[in-house]
Amino acid sequence: MIPAPAATAPTSAANPSTPTLDPAHRAPWYRNPWLWAAVIALLTLPALRPLLRRVPPPPPRLAQLPAFTLLDQQGRRFGSSALRGHVYVASFFFTRCPSVCPKLMQALHRLQQQYDRYAVDVRLVSISVDPEHDRPERLRAYAARYGADASRWTFLTGTEQAIRSLVGTGFQTHMGQPVPEGSGLIDIAHSAGLVLVDQQGWIRGRYGTDLDGLEEVLHRSMHVLLEDRR
Repeated sequence: MIPAPAATAPTSAANPSTPTLDPAHRAPWYRNPWLWAAVIALLTLPALRPLLRRVPPPPPRLAQLPAFTLLDQQGRRFGSSALRGHVYVASFFFTRCPSVCPKLMQALHRLQQQYDRYAVDVRLVSISVDPEHDRPERLRAYAARYGADASRWTFLTGTEQAIRSLVGTGFQTHMGQPVPEGSGLIDIAHSAGLVLVDQQGWIRGRYGTDLDGLEEVLHRSMHVLLEDRR
């Protein structure tokens, strides 16, 4: 007589070596440590982000500007004493300039909008290198053409001697002689860049007027402002 084969043990939950998951005994969701770790991370990371952000040091002091007094577009005396305590961006132009000055003014208008957008207290100061022609009334019309906000953007003129001294000795940049170009136009060689000046009249940097230059002077002027508040 052939013996009957032994019965195979079932592989189901009936096997006592396999733990069973009874839904009635599962831990509630609020006791899941991974869930709480994720919640804490989401809440704390935004608060830590400002502490982890790297802010570059403010630009170095390059040269001290001398005291100066010129005339603004309203014909009032305006100079270093009025600017003391303010960060400002200086530029050089003349109203008869047919080449670089219109682009320079458009760039300064964009910079003015950026300062307004971020509520940054930085002034703009544009100095005419054609002071005998650019009297205050011409500066007013020129300022209006480029949408200058008089509370932020000042246009300056004065005697030629005072302008040449300030541009050459103070800002250490070039100012050429007027060169007739026909049709009543003249050319005067001058810097088409921007100069960042701090609250004590120190030059802190020189920048271009392309998009990269405007972005850099915007951020560097903020660094100079923050430096004064530390």
